[in-house]
Amino acid sequence: MTVRHNWRLQEAQALFDKPFMDLLFEAQQVHRQYHNPNEVQVSTLLSIKTGACPEDCKYCPQSARYNTGVQRERLLEIQKVLEAAKAAKASGSTRFCMGAAWRNPKKGDMPYLQQLVREVKGMGMETCMTLGMLSKDQADSLAEAGLDYYNHNVDTSSDFYEEVITTRTYQDRLDTLENVREAGMKVCSGGIIGLGESAENRAKMLTELANLPTHPQSVPINRLVKCEGTPYQANEEVDDFDFIRVIAVARIMMPQSMVRLSAGRESMNEQMQALCFMAGANSIFYGCKLLTTPNPEESSDQKLFRKLNISPAKSAYQYDEETTSDMELSLGLNERAASKPKKKISDIPIAVYRP
Repeated sequence: MTVRHNWRLQEAQALFDKPFMDLLFEAQQVHRQYHNPNEVQVSTLLSIKTGACPEDCKYCPQSARYNTGVQRERLLEIQKVLEAAKAAKASGSTRFCMGAAWRNPKKGDMPYLQQLVREVKGMGMETCMTLGMLSKDQADSLAEAGLDYYNHNVDTSSDFYEEVITTRTYQDRLDTLENVREAGMKVCSGGIIGLGESAENRAKMLTELANLPTHPQSVPINRLVKCEGTPYQANEEVDDFDFIRVIAVARIMMPQSMVRLSAGRESMNEQMQALCFMAGANSIFYGCKLLTTPNPEESSDQKLFRKLNISPAKSAYQYDEETTSDMELSLGLNERAASKPKKKISDIPIAVYRP
């Protein structure tokens, strides 16, 4: 399977129309060509500023336009963020993602954000942020601080976008992604399934992502978490097999990308998650909450990893064998690592990684 940027909508639709087992078989073959099929990258997401977002995204409980019970919170103190990052690393996460409910960060926020990036990277973790739209200068500032990934989902296809969000355009999304790419950071961009979109909308969203100048290095596929008070609180449930098809088609169309099981995973049983991994998902968010929505407990993920003999993937920081064993031990996956001396955070080589 070659990496392409010239997918036609009809080709994506043809993949969705394949018999389910044939689609999974093809996706698994592509997955094995580019990835270790028994490794999953583990990330943790923390909300550093919650609520009162001025956008009108109909799925989001953090929008100030809806009465969802989410309380407005100030920016977290830097020390609290760093404590959360340390806990995430101890639990096996290799990437720490920080999200703020903003339309876009303000000039006065940039020194705070840059310090967070530097401090978390100093722990030997990959860094990711999701802060809304970014100007070119803001993207350059975050890249200068060393930010590895920037998350900015397209959410859905361009022709369905205005049904979901009216306070910014699909082109606004693409402009931010371009600013991130040009600054030298990696792109994390995917979508949400269950917004009322059609099967064609799903195929078009993946086509548009796959035809970007560079495929997003990380492609989160979210299952709508229906939140009381939002316009989508009564949306129809997404069929399990339809969701798995999206994972499989994303894997085939963007073979080198990490395809992430994101929001909505708490509604998936072990068997469904295993099929998602079979279809090419190889990244998850780890921990009990994603911003304001629930996520499976860490212990549940640890148990599933053991049942499937899945190991947490090493980060791009090129951890040595001892450090990786510590991470596996924290997930209960490598009992032999217990006899090895532990690495201190200060000993982890971080200078070898370049975004």
